[in-house]
Amino acid sequence: MSLGSLLQSILDAQPHLRTQVYFKAPLKALSLAMEDLVLAGTETALVIACLPREQLLRQGTRRYEKIAQRTDHLYVLSASEKESDFGSRLYPYEVIPFPSNDGLRKEWHLIIVSQHYSSCVLCREHPEKKAVMDQARRFEGIWTLDPLVCAMAARLLLERTALYQPKLLKKIEGAKQFFLKSGIEDEPGIEQQTNHSTIFGQRLVTYLQASQYQLVKAYQALEAKERKERFANAMVATIRRSLDPADVLAAVVRELGQVFENCRCLLYRCQLTDEQVQIEYEFVPSGMRSLKGEAWSLSDNPLISVALSQERAIAIADVSQVPSLKRDPVLESEVKRCKINAWLMAPIRYQGTVLGMLELHYSGSAPYEWRTNDVDLVEAISAQAGVALTQAQIFTETAKVKNKLQTLDHNRSNLIAIIGHELRTPLSTIRVCLESLDEEPNMPAKYRRALISPALEDSERMRTLVQDFLILSRLEGEKLYDQSDWVQPQESIDLAMRALNCTRPLETLPSVNVELTPDLPLVQVDSEGLGEVLRRLLDNACKFTDADGRVLIKAKLHSQDQSVEVTVSDTGRGIDAKNLQMIFELFHQEENFLRRSLGGMGLGLAICRRIIQGMGGQIWAESDGHGQGSTFHFIIPITSPI
Repeated sequence: MSLGSLLQSILDAQPHLRTQVYFKAPLKALSLAMEDLVLAGTETALVIACLPREQLLRQGTRRYEKIAQRTDHLYVLSASEKESDFGSRLYPYEVIPFPSNDGLRKEWHLIIVSQHYSSCVLCREHPEKKAVMDQARRFEGIWTLDPLVCAMAARLLLERTALYQPKLLKKIEGAKQFFLKSGIEDEPGIEQQTNHSTIFGQRLVTYLQASQYQLVKAYQALEAKERKERFANAMVATIRRSLDPADVLAAVVRELGQVFENCRCLLYRCQLTDEQVQIEYEFVPSGMRSLKGEAWSLSDNPLISVALSQERAIAIADVSQVPSLKRDPVLESEVKRCKINAWLMAPIRYQGTVLGMLELHYSGSAPYEWRTNDVDLVEAISAQAGVALTQAQIFTETAKVKNKLQTLDHNRSNLIAIIGHELRTPLSTIRVCLESLDEEPNMPAKYRRALISPALEDSERMRTLVQDFLILSRLEGEKLYDQSDWVQPQESIDLAMRALNCTRPLETLPSVNVELTPDLPLVQVDSEGLGEVLRRLLDNACKFTDADGRVLIKAKLHSQDQSVEVTVSDTGRGIDAKNLQMIFELFHQEENFLRRSLGGMGLGLAICRRIIQGMGGQIWAESDGHGQGSTFHFIIPITSPI
């Protein structure tokens, strides 16, 4: 006997039959409706099922047990699997395993034959590539109520059953004699036909509806997956366009608001220790008030506190039934003001660290049951937001570091250029003077002094340059001038004046005057640092002011903020308005360092700013332009933070 395809054997014997294609869901519904004819009927029937896999047999065990209670002739054939013992186990019906080389391996059959009705569905899986979804699997075959075809298919399967289970031969012969001797013996009456057709039609529709419901659920799962993927793609696209955290978070609420159109969507950055935050990002549907920019309490809201401490989102279908809100009239009033009737809160985390919160507020009159897909989607978005926010913050910090490195590199280049120029000129002068003295050892004293004087001046200039550079290096790398003491401003000004008279010839100095407010208080600063600032500002004013000009030093008390303001003004060269802020930068001078008439590295004002800022004060400059003089101001608090 051939072990080929049962379906092909029937088609060869009955050439008038035509096959059609069945998807798995309708095929399953058709099979269940046929089985229900046995379960709902009163007469016994021959039932033969052929399944391509043992797994399908296990899934239908309970149903087969019910059918076995209606008939003694239930035969279930299934392909045997490796290391399986299902053929040796006891069932209330006959189980027949067949080898994997049998033609039934890829076929799905159900045959029902009774005295008054018969039906069979004979199928094999469509010979195409494997379907992506199980429900999309296709089968080719026939479904018929023809008693001759049903009897022929039943006879062939019973013969194959006897081949694999010889011990059932006597039972099989009895089934043939009773059910297949001459097909269906008596024509069923109209009442019986109507009853069978009604049962079959009702059950078929029921199973098709159930199949459709499963299909809808599958579509919903696919839709949720598609939404997650769309959000992920939107987040990636936003990150590619901009790594600004504001752009990333604005995209999150915008995309989320397109899905939950009837909900207010809030997003804000926070930490576990924050008591309240300000709403930064929001999507508001029409009819709901905006909360953007408002203070949002965290520590006083038990729901938010719990949500921030958990890994998963919290979904509340009816806020009015939350006990903790009922016990807090203030919080309950706030929830009503914001029209929050259902609440979904998902913490934004990255590697266990809380970065913020994502909230959805539903304002409908009835409770809103958040679906599992809704919660999963919001959690997926919050996870994406955490990753995006972290990446954006890293990018921002990297950009800051890059800017600092670029500034350092620019300063290094300027330093090399300026030092090269500033040291080359005095070194050249000193070398010429020394060579002249060496060549003329008997030079008259008058000429000797003429050579030694510029050499000493340029050596002092070099010493000052090196000292400024060392001071700036210490200010950049560590605390300097941090010895706090109570100082009288007038004493510091007097010391700066005396230092000026010692370093510059009196005939080159402009007129220098001092105006101090009576009873200036003591200030708590580093006296050496304050003196350094005064000396440099005073020296700078005299350097750029002619001998017939004027320099004025003032000091006054600001009683409102308990600080002292000192100003050093001159009638000298003045400063261009566009350079008033830049003159405090490193190496900045109004003249190009290769063309300027006065020496220096442009470090003096940068040193002054760092010293004043270290004292908790401020420094700035004012000028009406070139030839209009300039005024330098600095304010230091009476009680310094040093």
